[in-house]
Amino acid sequence: MISARDLTAHEAAALLHFYADAGVDALLEDAAIDLAARAETPAPVEKRPAAPQRETQAASPAARPAAVARPAIGTTTIPDDKAVSDAQFAAESARSLAELKTVLDGFSSCNLKHNARSTITLDAMPESGILAICGYPAGDDDRNGAPLAGRAGSLFERMLAAIGLSREDVAVTTALPWRTPGDRSPTQSEVDICRPFLKRQIALAEPRHLLVLGNFASRMLIDADKTVFNLRGEWHALNVDSHAVEALVTFSPTELLAAPANKKPAWQDLLSFRARLG
Repeated sequence: MISARDLTAHEAAALLHFYADAGVDALLEDAAIDLAARAETPAPVEKRPAAPQRETQAASPAARPAAVARPAIGTTTIPDDKAVSDAQFAAESARSLAELKTVLDGFSSCNLKHNARSTITLDAMPESGILAICGYPAGDDDRNGAPLAGRAGSLFERMLAAIGLSREDVAVTTALPWRTPGDRSPTQSEVDICRPFLKRQIALAEPRHLLVLGNFASRMLIDADKTVFNLRGEWHALNVDSHAVEALVTFSPTELLAAPANKKPAWQDLLSFRARLG
């Protein structure tokens, strides 16, 4: 078994990056350690020579000093309702996409941020006014600091090219700004914390056409009680702050890679989207 002492600095850094991508967020000892029992075990008392006996009365129990209570161990977990209100206040404070990016960089009330390499958010809108929103960032997105990277990004570019668009014509953002550990499904509290930032991006970007990609983004943005199969192929009216826009739902590139049989209905959705552009 290779010890950490045998690794070079470069090898150790590569190993830590691998662990981070795999979702590892804690290091464990080879054997379990009962820290509570260790804390309760009194420290050994140094033996000293007995003092000469004096004719004094022994101290009564009432005269002995009381034991000092241990301070409670604090927690870094922020209550969900406090984190959501922090997110709402922070999102509303941004007056531009650039300010919102700065706000997200300094936001610390979502635990997802502490495990992610990148904060993914919208930089600017193209002249076409088209905005695409996909689900939460994957490993490739987190490493590149941009949404729809890797194989999913290549498929997305081919999808756009099929209807006469390029990646430069479409702004892309993710429903969550941070990757989840090990690409697990986000919790409801994480969704609630990140939703104000997504809505603020839409309000500040003011898109004329919105393409919602995949099950997660459509449920987070349009209807939590339905799936992409129920929502796809139809235009949905959205009102975000004072901005109104119609959104079309279809499958995300990641979903199409996992289930190629859905490419046919996705193609029909793209044709509908192209027709609305005029």
